[in-house]
This record gives sequence, C-alpha cells and structure tokens, in this order.
Amino acid sequence: MSGSDSWASASELADYAYCPRSHWYHDHPPHGAPNRSARDREEAGRRYHAHALSGERRRADHGGAYWAGLALGLLLAVGSLAWIFRP
Repeated sequence: MSGSDSWASASELADYAYCPRSHWYHDHPPHGAPNRSARDREEAGRRYHAHALSGERRRADHGGAYWAGLALGLLLAVGSLAWIFRP
C-alpha cells in the first residue's frame, strides 16, 4: 500500500495478485540504474509469469470447447446407462 493508508486500491490488489514482488517494488524502487544482473532477473520474471499465465489464457480461450466436451461426455454416459438398463 502506498504511504500509511490503511486502504488498498483495486489496482494495488491487482498488482499484488499478479506478483507480490512487483507490489513491493512499487513502494521500494531500487536505487541507481539497473545493472546486467537486474535485467537478467527481470527477464527471468517475465518468462516465469508468461509460463504461469499461459495455462489460464488457454483455458480462457478454449472454455467453450471444454464445456462442450464435458456436456458430450455426460450425454454419452447417460445414454450408455440408459442402453444398459433398458427393459
């Protein structure tokens, strides 16, 4: 949180949810110009977040296919049970 406020804004909560370290750096910026090691760590952080969020993006992009597959599986299961227990 910025300063001594006891309230957190929505953007601060979103920043913390995305990456607690990013939230901390917002209020504690590093001193001086970034060196090579800092740039390497920043790039590693970007790769980590891209990898961690890729699954969520894939599920968001293909959510309809997931639900359609689930409905089809359920329909096949009910149809199979109805065929097995037919009179």
